[in-house]
Amino acid sequence: MIAHDLAARHLCRGILAHPLGLHCEVSAGQDASAGPTNISGFLDGLHRAVEHVEHGAIFLDTADSYGCGHSERMIGRFVRDHQDLPLYLSSKVGRVRGSAPHPFAGRHIHHQFEQSLENLYAEQLDLYTLETFDFGPADRYLGNAIDSVRTLRELESIKAIGMRGPHADYTSSPGEWEKQAERFLYLFRLIKPDVVWTRFNAFTPAVLLDGEDLFSFTARHGVGLVLAAPLAHGVLTGSRAGSSPSHRPASQGLARLTPPLTKRISEGLQALRDNFGSAPGTLTRLALRSCLQRGDNCVVVVGFSNEEQVEENYSCLGPALTEQELGLVDEIYVHLRGGLQELQEDSVRCVAEEVHV
Repeated sequence: MIAHDLAARHLCRGILAHPLGLHCEVSAGQDASAGPTNISGFLDGLHRAVEHVEHGAIFLDTADSYGCGHSERMIGRFVRDHQDLPLYLSSKVGRVRGSAPHPFAGRHIHHQFEQSLENLYAEQLDLYTLETFDFGPADRYLGNAIDSVRTLRELESIKAIGMRGPHADYTSSPGEWEKQAERFLYLFRLIKPDVVWTRFNAFTPAVLLDGEDLFSFTARHGVGLVLAAPLAHGVLTGSRAGSSPSHRPASQGLARLTPPLTKRISEGLQALRDNFGSAPGTLTRLALRSCLQRGDNCVVVVGFSNEEQVEENYSCLGPALTEQELGLVDEIYVHLRGGLQELQEDSVRCVAEEVHV
């Protein structure tokens, strides 16, 4: 159990943040198709989260690739109007190539960084994350990427260097996840990050890193964790949306909510209600608490698209779950992961049958 529960946590040197922050992703397409109402809802959500009485968000997570900088600009608009707020700004680089041969080639990281600063109306970023494991053929641009972010840290343009955790589709095979873990360990030893940014929720398979789970591994190395997608894009709250606020599929696996998988998820969520009650926000609380109580080096960033979602996320947290309650939640979540694994196995079996027809 975490000693101070929802008190501010040391994510890494220079970042002392409330444990529940915001994953800020809004696409340029939203702006074009939905008009100012959608942007207004996003900004209202930011206001509500930052101003929440008890555990207001001060850690805002985004990336230059979210809406091709649109998300950064929306946060920048908010920061410009609230320069007195003690906010931590986190962005990422590695998916926007522009006219460069690769997102990590030459001075492209520095160009993207300067643009992110301008977008965010900031003079410094608290966390800057290398967003992908793709560093070009034979890792051609890996050395350049490492040198670039280390230089930014030495110049105090950023406080901390981040990298992605092991990542694959939820329905990927154990072998594929093992390859991701090996790739992560290789890059981790070279990059030597201050923080690892990773997607984590009930559907994330248990991945071992040198014989440890991600939480023990990062804690042993003195590295912070940013956990994203704690609600599995609404699936764990009982919503069948299966999409992020930008209306992109949350993942290939969760986007394909087949009847058997939907039934398995419904059974699991009902089991949670049977044990913890059906009050509004209960499923959200369990999903968030399951992440928040993993370790005191973790900050959880939760997505949103309007003020109502933010209010539920921040008002439902309640007291910490006991070890027994956490164990029960984990047991039910393991059942949900089993459903995804069965989906993957069925998919492989169907492909095999088609090949032999």
